[in-house]
Amino acid sequence: MQLTTESGGAPKNAIEGALSDEWRDYFIRLVERPLAISGPRRALQHDLVHALKLAIAPTSTVLEVGVGSGALLAALPNATRWGVDALPEALAAARLKDPSMHLVRANALAMNLGRKFDAIICDRLCHTVPDVQRALEQMTAHLEEDGRIFLTCFNFLWSLPLAIGERLGVKVPSPQENWFSESALSDLFKLADLEIVRSDDRMLIPAEIPGISALNRYASKLFPMRTGALYRVYTLARSRPLKPKKPKVTVVVPARNESGNIKAAIDRTPVMGSGTELIFVEGNSTDDTWQTIQREAQSYKGPLSIKIMQQPGKGKGDAVRTGFAAATGDILMILDADLTVAPEELPKFFDAMVSGKADYVHGTRLVYPMEDEAMRFLNRIGNTFFAEAFSFLLDRPIKDTLCGTKVLWKKDYERIAANRAYFGDFDPFGDFDLIFGAAKQNLRIVEIPIRYKARTYGETNISRFRHGVLLLRMSAFAARKITFA
Repeated sequence: MQLTTESGGAPKNAIEGALSDEWRDYFIRLVERPLAISGPRRALQHDLVHALKLAIAPTSTVLEVGVGSGALLAALPNATRWGVDALPEALAAARLKDPSMHLVRANALAMNLGRKFDAIICDRLCHTVPDVQRALEQMTAHLEEDGRIFLTCFNFLWSLPLAIGERLGVKVPSPQENWFSESALSDLFKLADLEIVRSDDRMLIPAEIPGISALNRYASKLFPMRTGALYRVYTLARSRPLKPKKPKVTVVVPARNESGNIKAAIDRTPVMGSGTELIFVEGNSTDDTWQTIQREAQSYKGPLSIKIMQQPGKGKGDAVRTGFAAATGDILMILDADLTVAPEELPKFFDAMVSGKADYVHGTRLVYPMEDEAMRFLNRIGNTFFAEAFSFLLDRPIKDTLCGTKVLWKKDYERIAANRAYFGDFDPFGDFDLIFGAAKQNLRIVEIPIRYKARTYGETNISRFRHGVLLLRMSAFAARKITFA
């Protein structure tokens, strides 16, 4: 651990200006008062540590602004952990928690740490600092381009119970706090060039009691009970991180029994960015798809770079992973070989990515009118049902989970693949491996409406009833591993 007395050469009064005298005395009392073996403070800390361990990748570099006693930061497994605080008493206590943490005395409103971080934690600091906008701007300045800020905030509805807790002696009396409505916080985020990726309501009752823990885990996610949750964790990202202006694109085309669509896929795929690589992954076809791919790739003389291969396993998910492993592009795209989503739509997805408006984009077929026979009635009903289910489970509006066109940055896919063990090899489609992974990595998910066309060759590989049962299992899986984790 390294302990310094100042940050960026700031004078002592500038460091101390982050807190009023009342709040300084309050935080010193907290640092000097150990957590009870059980109680609201310990329950809150344990819950937040659990939430952050799920949200922050172990390989991320982490900064906590307002590190306090250091208990939260010390509980994280990350190798690089920095903490800043205005109080030397807090830093001394944090040093005893874990000497490997890098601790700096600094004003949250005027930090100059000389580096940036993948994850910045701001635990309830918004209730105490005199200028929340300035604090957010300082954190944004220390955030890596694709980093995330994890900001916690108490629910205003708990102001009365907390006041009662102070009178009963179960909460340390605190000075008058800042309280925010959702709209007020949202405006502050915008002013600091931040946007909300996710908001997670947590804890209905701050206690670790059998039965109560289950209530906190499940009921706090459900309406209307979630409106009474004790606190919320906001996951924030830069509003428009800068992206390469002309990244290279790889389009992966899984193809099984799609012989009649191969030439059209090549002819109609546009060149995007600095160049487009088209990878066909053939998957155990019973027609002449592989022979057609070989013939068309050999005769092609156009601007695309074409690779061909056969997948080692079975299912679209295996084909996608095989293609992505061989990809050399900065942006990875999936185009189904049935061409029910037109290749001409792909530049829309490219533009959304390079503009910085999204980290992960997939199409939705359920907005524009479809061609006759493009989607059977029961399939559409099923898609609509699962869209509602997954929108709730992932806390993101998702209309069409099974649209085959999906786009993400290669570096983000590599992070998803590296953390695949959390979910396991569970998805034969490949769609949910990416959707769940994007949600777990706190990527900004955006849907683009596309026009869904009827097949001109072959038959669908989807079995509505067998795969419908599989989707129900995946819904339960998402609930266990993401929503109620």
